[in-house]
Amino acid sequence: MGDVERDTWDVIVIGSGMGGMAAAAALSRVGNTVLLLEQHQTLGGLTHSFSREGFTWDVGIHYLSELAPEDRARELLDWLSETPMDFVPLGSIYDVLHIGSAKPLSLSRPFEAQERDLKDRFPDQTEAIEAWTCALRQGREAMNKILPTRAMPKIAGDMLVWWNRRAIAKWCLRTTKEVIDDLTDDPELAAVMAAQWGDHGGRPGTASFAMHALIAGAYLPSGSWYPAGGSAAFADHILPTISRHGGEVRAGVRVEGLLMDDDAVAGVWTVDGMGIRAKAVISDIGARETIETLLPENCGHQDWIAEIRALPSNIAHFTLFLGFEGDIEAAGATKANHWIFPTGETDALWTTAPDGPPPCMLASFGSLKNPTHAPGPRKKHMGQFLVWADWSTVIHWADRPAGARGDDYADFKRRAEETLMVQFERFFPDLAKLVVYRELATPLSTVSFTGHLKGAFYGLDVTPERVMCDALRARTPIPGLFLAGQDVASPGIPGALWGGLLSAACVDPKVLVKVRG
Repeated sequence: MGDVERDTWDVIVIGSGMGGMAAAAALSRVGNTVLLLEQHQTLGGLTHSFSREGFTWDVGIHYLSELAPEDRARELLDWLSETPMDFVPLGSIYDVLHIGSAKPLSLSRPFEAQERDLKDRFPDQTEAIEAWTCALRQGREAMNKILPTRAMPKIAGDMLVWWNRRAIAKWCLRTTKEVIDDLTDDPELAAVMAAQWGDHGGRPGTASFAMHALIAGAYLPSGSWYPAGGSAAFADHILPTISRHGGEVRAGVRVEGLLMDDDAVAGVWTVDGMGIRAKAVISDIGARETIETLLPENCGHQDWIAEIRALPSNIAHFTLFLGFEGDIEAAGATKANHWIFPTGETDALWTTAPDGPPPCMLASFGSLKNPTHAPGPRKKHMGQFLVWADWSTVIHWADRPAGARGDDYADFKRRAEETLMVQFERFFPDLAKLVVYRELATPLSTVSFTGHLKGAFYGLDVTPERVMCDALRARTPIPGLFLAGQDVASPGIPGALWGGLLSAACVDPKVLVKVRG
């Protein structure tokens, strides 16, 4: 297939997303020489930033949870980073819900404050609201019983699941909708309970409630946070750890497949035919993407492969990146995100693109959250307008490379952009007047940058089957191959962080000692 480099690494990590960076830095910290390979020239995966005409947007971060100084994730990030990152709190109100024609509802922290806010809005639903708070707490606990099994020997993981089988059956095996329907028949309150499903991509009718509770409830104990300097700060602070401990980070290197010795992984092949050896390989490109693009033919383990293939992909999305000039706070922008459901329907995707209004939208203004942003004399600010969509909206062009999709795709993007801008102006009329730049990214943009099948930027869907899936353990049945990132743990940057750490702990138990504290 090609030449094999003479140097051998302890570990090769494929992909520089949060999971890949965390795994590589953790293994470097405990004495391994690590080579991190990224197919793009820009490092950081969905934590990267990009710039246009003096504006800079963070692609995959709108807020983060569990990053207070005393939180375990924050302590571990400090350990992974060459120099500690700085995170700023976004205040007590972190989301604002716009559901149908109802007055906007602000979601605040902690649990007790949010419960009071909901009781003020729904005074006849006190029992349901208290039960919802309890469900969020218990659902998070149940999900946290599942996550450690991803790094355990199968027999130990199975025992932990058996010991917690009642809680798991109650919260992990039921959908968000099933739990909500048991608590209330008030349609507006039900919509409020389900509204933040876009944070994990699992639609209420199909998502495991425990995953919804894990992520929607994560902002309540210690608030929401944003990295000073924007999301690119993750790569800026974590990647130097790898180099400082004898490792290396290479951008612009695409891995084509795995180098095998008999039935074990012994390194990787790059697209230019170079083989690089390692004692272990960690894939941070996604579980499905790993089996579809990296595994050699006839590698065996067909039951494991089939189990992953049976899991559906998560949702796709469109993002309208907006550049403003002017006082955006006076015009209605906030640090809190705005979840918008024009008809009150919360379990729907945009299937009519580029025409017809989308049923679910999210407005976020990153420059207000980043304390290092300098708007300058022209008061430049950035925002994003996201829409959760079905992959079918762009499948017509999916087999064509970027730049070769034709005039019909350009017209599709133009009309989709106009549709989204009309909706943005509907809900933020004063802000729309300050827009001086806009650019649309489609689900095909996600495929181009991440390689995720069907534009699923959250990876695999968070169904009960995914939550309970044994095939998503960090240690694969193929000797020497490990999985990291969102699919191992949970969607989002915090989930990818834990997925990377769990993978690193399987490679080197010294990481497990650190993770356990």
